[in-house]
Amino acid sequence: MTNFLIKLFVKDYKDVKSKEARERYGNFGSIVGIVCNIFLCAVKIIIGSITSSIAIVADGLNNLSDMGSSVITMIGFKLSGRPADRDHPFGHGRMEYLSAFIVSGLILIVGGELLISSVKSLINGDPAPTYTVWSVAALIVSILVKLWLYLFNRNLGKKINSSALIATAKDSINDCISTSVILIAAVLTRILPALPFNLDTVMAIGVALFILWSGFSSAKETIGEILGGPPDEELVESIKNTVLSFDCFEGIHDLIVHNYGPGRQFASVHVEVPQSIDIVYCHEQVDLCEKVVCEQTDVELVIHMDPIDTDSSEVAETKEAISKIVENIDSRLTIHDFRMTPVAKQKTNLIFDVVLPSGFDMDEQTVRDLISKSAKEVNSTFVCVITIDYDFTGR
Repeated sequence: MTNFLIKLFVKDYKDVKSKEARERYGNFGSIVGIVCNIFLCAVKIIIGSITSSIAIVADGLNNLSDMGSSVITMIGFKLSGRPADRDHPFGHGRMEYLSAFIVSGLILIVGGELLISSVKSLINGDPAPTYTVWSVAALIVSILVKLWLYLFNRNLGKKINSSALIATAKDSINDCISTSVILIAAVLTRILPALPFNLDTVMAIGVALFILWSGFSSAKETIGEILGGPPDEELVESIKNTVLSFDCFEGIHDLIVHNYGPGRQFASVHVEVPQSIDIVYCHEQVDLCEKVVCEQTDVELVIHMDPIDTDSSEVAETKEAISKIVENIDSRLTIHDFRMTPVAKQKTNLIFDVVLPSGFDMDEQTVRDLISKSAKEVNSTFVCVITIDYDFTGR
């Protein structure tokens, strides 16, 4: 059904990478969310007021906040689609992340308000509501609608890689769970009318805690995107595999991906090339590789060339020995840009970079000292000139 609606209401629905198509997808998802949530809000507040159910009324107010979330998502897509300008040369794509964060904030506010009102009701000893067949039917309809909204928003979010729509989808499945809890309370209250406590209030507290947890998780994830989280692993592997598919590139390192919003990613990487390679040919391959990566991943890549000696067996053997030393310190450590001055009686410089993984707890100087000490054991003339690098892909 989702695909049918997309074909019916979204113009140029196949062009999911363009800014215009993304905005149309976002607007369509937001409008559907607004209509569905207004309907559910009205039904629940009416039935909750008739039955004096705090949980149902609160669930209806939650739908009202969901409607507000859809409005914010729509505004976020509109703003994120604005072109780059002098003050924002990389565009406004991160506005989508901000809208997702605001949605998370609304979820937290609703959860907090529900928790306060539920605890007050429990302390005051408010009587349990009288559930009718209509109230049970309304809850069942709400669950079905929210389940469909979850699948709908998740489908849209995956199509255009939208964190805002995926956050909305998570909110919808959370609503399914919270409304199911209220439904269980309604059924149990009808079956067991003589319960010694107000089950509706207890369930409402549970729903409130669940909503708070959901809002916190969603906010944490969105903040990570705003602050600059690690790039997607599949994207990193795709860039690496594409670059290394070129015969003249011996290896890559220092891959950095900058995310300015969906469809606005820039990256830089160093590639190792034989020092004897024709510079014009190498430059042509670099240009071609950048274009291929952009076509395949929609990432603007800049490549820096690092010439290395690939002809000397002595350099290759020494590099292998140093690589083993580094691996013995920690299997996650790697080296690159390995250069070697001619072997001399007094001093042979080994110049290279060592990459420390994310979360590595050993300080830089200790790493240098351990490598230098082991290198001396291999050859007393070896003097290591080490530059410490860090992995910016989150590994």
